[in-house]
Parts: sequence; structure tokens; C-alpha cells
Amino acid sequence: MSENNALLDIFHVIPWFQQLSEDHIGLLADFSHLVEIPQGKDLFKEGDKEDFLYVVVNGRIAIEIMFPGRGRVSIYTAEPMDVVGWSSVTPVVRQRTASARAVLDSRLIAMDAGALRRLCEGDCALGCVVMRRIANVVAQRLLVTRLQLLDLFANPGDVKVHA
Repeated sequence: MSENNALLDIFHVIPWFQQLSEDHIGLLADFSHLVEIPQGKDLFKEGDKEDFLYVVVNGRIAIEIMFPGRGRVSIYTAEPMDVVGWSSVTPVVRQRTASARAVLDSRLIAMDAGALRRLCEGDCALGCVVMRRIANVVAQRLLVTRLQLLDLFANPGDVKVHA
């Protein structure tokens, strides 16, 4: 099976892409590819240039921020079907605001963020759907991060730190 056919099969089972037309899914697949990240390796680091939006197919990805005096602290763990690197699709942010590290061997869809932005700008109906879904990811991550930070400050000795 070719990678493009594998991508199309994966796109069809991920809720984030459901209700998109076959044409839209085909266009997304044209600028996407699969990546394998071994356990313990970084997908990207805080401050890196943003170039891809990722969807976890399997495995787990820890989202981590640098915490002064503590190093990298995990603030979220992305599970299968989760979107990682959402800010790469936003109009202004162009560098990673956190790091992403594979907690388990992981497989992800990597979508070229520039191509996705251009597609959304050229197709307002698709752009509206994508941005609504990105907004839901942002809202959910803000809530989870807020709760994680509250726990961090309430229980500073329980923080998981990664070098």
C-alpha cells in the first residue's frame, strides 16, 4: 500500500477529519506524510520554527515547557487522534511555544502548515471548519494547561522534569 493510500485510510478514521469532503481529504493528503518518532526522542523543541501540524496516529507525545530552575516540565500528553503543533496554523505565531517528546514509540501524520494555511485561505468553507477545530483544540489545551499549572504550584515536589 502506498503512503498516500495509507494516509487516506487514516484520515477517514480520525474524527478531526470527518465530515470533510473526499476532495478536501485528498488535498490534505497531498501535503502530508507519516513520521515515526522513537520513545524518548523529540518531535520538536521549544523555539523551533513551526513547519508542521501533527496528528497522533498511535503512541503518546508529551508536550513540555521550560520551567526556570526545573528544566522541561510536561504539561500535556497527546494520545492517538490528538492534534499537536496547532499554533503552526495560526496567522502570527511562527515558533514552537513548547517542546514535544515521544513518551512511547509514536506514529504521526505531519501536515505542511504553510500549505494548510494557504488551502484554508483559498477555500473559506474548509478554512472555517479547520479553524473551528483548531479553536476547540486551543480551548481544551488551555483548560488542561491551567489545571496542570495549578497542580504544579500546589504540589511543586510532584513535578515530572525531563532533561
